[in-house]
Amino acid sequence: MSTLKVFARAISYRLADEWDGASEFPEDAILLRNVLEKLLTENPEDCKKLIGTGIIEEDYLEQLS
Repeated sequence: MSTLKVFARAISYRLADEWDGASEFPEDAILLRNVLEKLLTENPEDCKKLIGTGIIEEDYLEQLS
């Protein structure tokens, strides 16, 4: 899996998990996660804009190692 796809997945999980309605509407959180991941994967330049922000750290992948 490419690095960008890993970031897209991580961003989508983070945003869906932190969405205020995630606990009340878990199925909708999964839907949100899947839609965000697809959109970020299909738009790599937009995904790159989010890396290194408060949404996801630039060294996120290093932290997993």
